[in-house]
Formats: sequence, C-alpha cells, structure tokens
Amino acid sequence: MTKPTAPSAPTRAAADAPDDRYRAPALDKGLDILELLASQPQGLTRAEIVKATGRGASEIYRMLERLVVRQYVMRSLSGDRYALSLKLFALAHMHPPLNRLVSQALPVMDVFASRAEQSCHMGVYDRGSVLITAQVNGPSAWGMSTRLGARVGLLDSASGHVLLAFSDAERCQRMLAEHTSLDGEVPMNSADLAAVLHTVRQQGYRQGNSLQSFGVVDISYPILGVDGNALAALTCPYIRRIDLHAGPTEEDARAYLLEAARALSLMQA
Repeated sequence: MTKPTAPSAPTRAAADAPDDRYRAPALDKGLDILELLASQPQGLTRAEIVKATGRGASEIYRMLERLVVRQYVMRSLSGDRYALSLKLFALAHMHPPLNRLVSQALPVMDVFASRAEQSCHMGVYDRGSVLITAQVNGPSAWGMSTRLGARVGLLDSASGHVLLAFSDAERCQRMLAEHTSLDGEVPMNSADLAAVLHTVRQQGYRQGNSLQSFGVVDISYPILGVDGNALAALTCPYIRRIDLHAGPTEEDARAYLLEAARALSLMQA
C-alpha cells in the first residue's frame, strides 16, 4: 500500500490563501479526503486519514460518513477501511464535450490500432498535466499501452508537447503556469521547451524516443477544435517488432495516425 500523504501543497495552499474571501471549511475537508483517497487504491483506515490530513478525528468521521452516504467513498466489508468509489469517474465522463469527443474517438482509434498493429491513446489537458481519456490496444500480443485515467507529464510527453504547441499563446502560458510535476517527470528548461514546441508546430506532429521507456517511439498528432486550438492529443507509443512478423513500419503508423487525427478534427467543425 502506498504510504498516505497529505493533500498536495498547492491544493492546501489555495484553500488557506489569505486572499481567499469565500471560505468553505466543510467543503475543504471533503475535498482533502477525496484527493487523499485518490492516491490510495487499497484505501485507508479512518486513523490513517486523520493523520494524513492533520484534522480532528470527529470532523473526519462526520465527513467520511457523508461521503459514504453520497456514494463518493466506499466502506470495506469489515468496516475499517475507506476507498473512493467510481462515482467521480462516472461524473467526469458525463461531461458532454468530453463524452462526445471520447465517443467519436474510440471507433477511429479502433481502426488505427487495427491498421497500425499498435496501441493508441487520447489525452487532454487537465489541471497542470495530461489526462488519458481514451485508450485502445493493438491486435498483437505485444504492445505498449497507457492506462485509462492516468496522468502523464505536460513537459516530458509527446501528448503534452502537442497540446502546448497547438494552443494559442495565452492558453499555452496558462497551461505552463498551472503545470504540476508528476512523479518521475523529466524537467525541461524554457529554452529547450520552446525549441521543441517550435519544431512540433512546424512539423504538425511530435515524433521521437519516449522519455519514459526504452525502445518506444512516441508519435502524436493534435485533434483540433474550430478555433485551431488542440482539444486533445492522439498518441501512438510505437514499438518495432524484431521477430519474423512484418508489421506496419513507424512511418506507416504515423500516416495512419495523421488520418485518424484529421478525421477527428473534422468532426469538431
């Protein structure tokens, strides 16, 4: 089990900011609990939650009971552990624009995966990082995939570079200002990032060795909205097979991914 940690410093700092005129202590308690449990797939005991949040046992007890009643948190059968339910996940996928985009993307991604014999995923910008909102595996027994619902770095992933490169200047600056480093994220200074984003804009895509895994080439194209900004990034973590199977090449996969991204961009018009 992952060691429980208190809610992130930016979150707690925002809640405790001196210029925060509209305080809602009860809401802050509930959000602290949800954010804490989000990083604990096996759940935590009430005592562990109390210790990690630094709040009183009685207030945590009352808040936990309300979250259980509202079905945001589940209590284990033994009654001694608490974990997140899938309610937040379901609510997130009820958001109409995202739900529509995912619904449109999945059939197109299925076609790509079949043609390229590679997996692919779709990521959107969300609160300082990239959130994986759709994932399709390739037909082969071998492949590289990114877990649905995972977050990947904004500065060290092909998806992040594409989302930044195909955003207008104001939106790009806001995304960078909101950026939060993830565990293991490779840092990049402003000059190097600017050079990468310039190349991505010129090429129209990002293609290069993964900064997370050896032997993987990340290929990523933007899915563009009517305003020309990237709504999402469509990415293939390409793995070259070295057995006797003659599958599509890296360039074949890039061509298929371009077709998929263009098709999805046209659907947003």
